[in-house]
Amino acid sequence: MATSPAYPNYPAPPAGSAGAPGSRHPHWWQRKAIRAAALVTLLALSGLVILALVRQQTGTEGFLVGLGLATLPVPLLVSAFRWLDRVAPGPWRNLLFAFAWGACAAALIAIVANSFATRWIATATADPTSADTLGATVIAPIVEESAKAAAVLLVFLFRRGDFTGVVDGFVIAGVTATGFAFTENILYLGNAFGTDQLSGESGLASVTAATFFVRVVMSPFAHPLFTVLTGIGFGIAALSGERHTVRRVLLPVTGLLLAMGLHAFWNGSASFGEYGFFVVYATFMLPAFGLLTWLAVWLRQRELRLVRAELPAYVTTGWLTAAEPFALGSMHARTLARDYAAYHLGKPAGRSVVAYETYATSLALLRHRARRGRARADFAVRERELLDALWERREVARPALAYAARATAPVVVPLPYAAYGPYTPYSAYVPPYAHPAAYAPRPTTGPGTPGTPAYPSYNPYRT
Repeated sequence: MATSPAYPNYPAPPAGSAGAPGSRHPHWWQRKAIRAAALVTLLALSGLVILALVRQQTGTEGFLVGLGLATLPVPLLVSAFRWLDRVAPGPWRNLLFAFAWGACAAALIAIVANSFATRWIATATADPTSADTLGATVIAPIVEESAKAAAVLLVFLFRRGDFTGVVDGFVIAGVTATGFAFTENILYLGNAFGTDQLSGESGLASVTAATFFVRVVMSPFAHPLFTVLTGIGFGIAALSGERHTVRRVLLPVTGLLLAMGLHAFWNGSASFGEYGFFVVYATFMLPAFGLLTWLAVWLRQRELRLVRAELPAYVTTGWLTAAEPFALGSMHARTLARDYAAYHLGKPAGRSVVAYETYATSLALLRHRARRGRARADFAVRERELLDALWERREVARPALAYAARATAPVVVPLPYAAYGPYTPYSAYVPPYAHPAAYAPRPTTGPGTPGTPAYPSYNPYRT
């Protein structure tokens, strides 16, 4: 539950911890800079190797054609996942890592492992055709989904503060799969172009056009659809209490198995007959895609409802104003507040409002987990950090959110004066602020000065 302190009092670090007097310095391999450099180096080397392998298979001209065509669905997919993440946006570094892992490390693992396994099966069985079928329907789903799931696992373990629910798993898994599909499409489209160069085909009848239609037009969502199941498993595990160790292990494993099964079913659809691929696409893939799309929209709306339901607890103690839970629970009001601040005080003010909205959403989700008994041991410290971050940005964010709340509030039909009861003078209402700084002397100039509005009276958004 929320403690809503009047002012955050941070406890002193325990003896022997980082930052405490007399504490030991971490080993060199435990430093964040060393880990980040090692990760960047690993991804860069993977990217160089995968670039060389794909170019070797497709040729330079085929690689460039495949690169150009494979890039087309990437902005659309990344924007869709970013839209889902807008209520409580995670840091960009997580998305960049996820995309780079999928495009470089996971793709390299898949190419090497799939090629090795298929050759081994062909040698053992002396049947290359069966080896290719078995590799596509069994080996590839296991290897590829495991490689993509590694990115979700790394974020879950090492960026635990940024991985707090199903939406985070949805987004990280989807962006990872988008990167993987990007590299895979370069390979397939480049090989198709090379085939057309040898056969002299061109136009709509070419192999390149058919491959582009199937992989980029019909099913750009295929890989994200598979891997999102793994991300959902990790997301539900993140919502589980720390004592539920078995559940926290079984849920991601179950999601991974479902992703492998769906991937295998999709890859094997070509062997179901002449029209097997189209039957599976129409009767299974499209409904599954529609279901997960509905789930994504529902999760986004659920986060907004939680914001409106949880934040009023902080209104009574003065950390938030009465209008803020309503404004923060509406994406339209949030956008309006950001634009309002940016128009009057500049882009830094708009970014400050966005940060305020993000911290407030994190606070609401944190409180919701605590009420359900799923708070982590650092709940109180995290709550105080978020409240302090909100308080530092209140001078800019509160007027903007107040305007947004007024601009988006539903129209209420006024009642006769008698229906409101006896008249109460305005001076009888006392602000509920509990923070001592609320009554501190104000500056003599600038926003916040008594008698000086935080924003000009001109309203560019009013019609």
